[in-house]
Amino acid sequence: MGLEECADHLIGNWHLRGISGGEKKRLSIALEIITQPRLLFLDEPTSGLDSASAFFVVQALKNVARSGRTIISSIHQPSSEVFSLFDDLLLLSNGETIYFGEVESALEFFAEAGFPCPRKRNPSDHFLRCVNSDFDDVNNTLMGSQRMREINDASDRKIINLTTAEIRARLLMKYRNSKLAARVKARIKEFSTTEVPVLEKTRGSQATWLKQLSTLTKRSFTNMSRDFGYYWLRIIVFITVSTCVGSVFHNVGSNYHAILARGACGGFISGFMTFMTIGGFPSFIEEMKVFYKERLNGHYGVGVFILSNFLSSFPFLIVISLSSASITYFMVKFHPGIFHFVYAALDLLLSIAVIESCMMVVAAVVPNFMMGVILGAGLIGIMMATAGFFRLLPELPKIFWTYPVSYINYMSWALQGAYKNDMIGIEFDSLYPDQPKLKGEEVLTSMIGITLDHSKWWDLAAVAAILVAYRLLFFFILKLKERAMPIFRTYYAKRTLHNLKQRPSFRKTPPFSSKRHYTVHSLSSQEGLNSPLN
Repeated sequence: MGLEECADHLIGNWHLRGISGGEKKRLSIALEIITQPRLLFLDEPTSGLDSASAFFVVQALKNVARSGRTIISSIHQPSSEVFSLFDDLLLLSNGETIYFGEVESALEFFAEAGFPCPRKRNPSDHFLRCVNSDFDDVNNTLMGSQRMREINDASDRKIINLTTAEIRARLLMKYRNSKLAARVKARIKEFSTTEVPVLEKTRGSQATWLKQLSTLTKRSFTNMSRDFGYYWLRIIVFITVSTCVGSVFHNVGSNYHAILARGACGGFISGFMTFMTIGGFPSFIEEMKVFYKERLNGHYGVGVFILSNFLSSFPFLIVISLSSASITYFMVKFHPGIFHFVYAALDLLLSIAVIESCMMVVAAVVPNFMMGVILGAGLIGIMMATAGFFRLLPELPKIFWTYPVSYINYMSWALQGAYKNDMIGIEFDSLYPDQPKLKGEEVLTSMIGITLDHSKWWDLAAVAAILVAYRLLFFFILKLKERAMPIFRTYYAKRTLHNLKQRPSFRKTPPFSSKRHYTVHSLSSQEGLNSPLN
């Protein structure tokens, strides 16, 4: 594929140029060939390539075909050299077969139909001009104010009074009555009645499960490390915001007003700081595109992809949680003690991981950047509203918002654990100096509405359980889409064909009963059109 010179170059992304567009095109083709598939479909493999690159790419594909592989490709504006490399040609127009046979016989077919290819003209260009009737109406309108050039070629003079639609109709009738069509029908009938040996179904990947996991984890970690916007930018933002929060709530103390300050700081960390995790959604969308492509090729399973993504992202999540917790915890001076700090870091780590898992579910349901961000922001907003900070948990409406929303909301469990971790064991000054000090347990139950019937570690376990539940939900959605997608695609294809048949270009007869409504101009006369601005 001519990629030796850029073998050590990065492919590139939004902030790194990398290899060129043509090299990316050739690389994507090489990735498909390297697995040696029995049947390979290519959609315009030469688009965006120069003539030399297009020729060598098609020549490489022809060499692959000679090894016993079947290659089917749509082609965009091929040169005569590229066109001659193909073995067979299927020419379609408005969903109907105009020609299906060997490439060498196509020129003879068109000549017998009365439309020979002019000298010094690319055969593929001639074929397309004979069957593409999309611009007949446009050309008919423009021809009234344009000057037709003199027709010198004898083949052009034969079709001077024919429109492209009429040429297409003649070619279609010619093919239907030809030996080519009869041979194709006979071949199809032979396949449908003859028992042929069934190819043994093989796995898409011959690698073991552990090999797939290690390879995917390494590749995902490399991509995350190279993409500045995936985690590095978020780490910088988290550290910056943590410094701001630490300076705003610096040395909050233990007086009466510190109760509200500690609660507000904990709510900001558990709510708004974890909300910033949504920033990795665009990068994950790009990663999902690669997954869908490789999954269709059977390279690995859904479970391996989900687990490798978690393992590769885990070191970055640890950096985010430890850096943010270290800055805020010691600047604000929360409850002293190493175990209290470890709990705060774990609480933030699991909360960020839950948000990432939630956005994965959103990406699986709505694989669109803008719609996904809007939906994800709405879900996190609902979590904030029912977490127990803006309104105490006992005061939430029992129907729906308490049961089940607050119980499946990771933020309510994370916030309860953070409050218990900070306030249990601390005494606060009363509002008036002559009153006894307020214990942290009393503040939690009477002022914040948090019960002490279970430990803070149960709250942390609940957050971890919700994390696992989101990953499992992501897994089941991807598996469901694999089963349901063929059904939806079949339905969509039928609807598309039905809608296309309603278009004027699909009509068997013209929309008007006579030709007096428009001027007829031939295919060859359309070659002399100049700009209407001249």
